[in-house]
Amino acid sequence: MRSQRKTGPSAAPQTRERRTDDTKPERVIRGPTQVGPQVLNPLPYDTSALEPVMSKQTLELHHGKHHKGYVDRLNSLIGGTELENRSLRDIILSTAADAVKTKIFNNAAQAWNHDFFWRCLAPKRDKPPAELGRRVDESFGSFADMERRLGEAAIAVFGSGWAWLVEDGGKLRIVETSNADNPMVLGMNALLTLDVWEHAYYVDYQNRREDYVHAVLSERINWAFAAENLGRASA
Repeated sequence: MRSQRKTGPSAAPQTRERRTDDTKPERVIRGPTQVGPQVLNPLPYDTSALEPVMSKQTLELHHGKHHKGYVDRLNSLIGGTELENRSLRDIILSTAADAVKTKIFNNAAQAWNHDFFWRCLAPKRDKPPAELGRRVDESFGSFADMERRLGEAAIAVFGSGWAWLVEDGGKLRIVETSNADNPMVLGMNALLTLDVWEHAYYVDYQNRREDYVHAVLSERINWAFAAENLGRASA
């Protein structure tokens, strides 16, 4: 992974005044929370809505801590720069190939990936819309075969990453990406994704990624959302 070198003046010697009372100095907390224009969008459902496939605890940690952390760190990194008021898509595309801006890319892409992932899920699995079903049949032979291959891709991701159903040149494909990468930087249109970072499933499934993937695919996919993304550039 590319690293950034920290530069700056060396710290000047400081003297410490001896305190003559018990009064403690005011503690000022400086952090990325609520800095900048990017926001943590609320979940499209209650934190308990995906149980038992995903527990309330998992959603509170995943959305409220991990996803929020990406948004906060991104705002901290882009505050006061030319990227401050640009969309997530613009930030991702403009930093993807820039080694100096790797940290910005990683946090922007993860913020986008997670926001997209939440909309790929639903409290109850719906029936795939007809147009999506037709396109899937053309590309994979059957809906069942596409689901099987998407599940296999998710299980096979090495380390942390994502499995995606994408639209690429008029044809549907399944691709895997590592860490924060997403199909947007490859010129593909994302229809659906599965998050296979450990924080997505470890509370509920420990190391049983396969069980997590099969449960989500069989019970919690929002196929209507995937269908809405047909022919649409990732926003």
